Amino acid sequence: MSADGIGAVACYLLIDQRGAILLQERDEGAPRYPNQWSMPGGQVEPGETPEQAAYRETTEETEVVLPQGALSLWHQERRTVPGVGEVDYHLFTSGVTLTDADITCHEGRQIVFVLPARLGELDLTESTRHFLGLLLASERYAALTGS
Repeated sequence: MSADGIGAVACYLLIDQRGAILLQERDEGAPRYPNQWSMPGGQVEPGETPEQAAYRETTEETEVVLPQGALSLWHQERRTVPGVGEVDYHLFTSGVTLTDADITCHEGRQIVFVLPARLGELDLTESTRHFLGLLLASERYAALTGS
């Protein structure tokens, strides 16, 4: 665990029927990476599994309540994050029929579905850029989008 208490994070990558991925635009008050785009999710709390954290974060950040079993663990990786230290990432995916209108943003400027063709236009955090590159090249993304 790093000095500021972050050890593990759980991120949820919801993918709509067009292949767009739900991303969060952080605001100027964000404790890390203000004004950048990131994967939604957050810290795994003590006594919580990464999967439980992913479901909790989904509901807290968007008001979307996913049914149990909707999220599937796709990737885990430990990365060194500048200014934070070692972080264990647990990335969960789900294909959804949701639209931006179904999302209530409780953190950041906005949480919206972004088409892969638009990703180059956004100021993505380094970890988001890394993991989205892996996701878009993965069999999981192909299976969820039918491509």
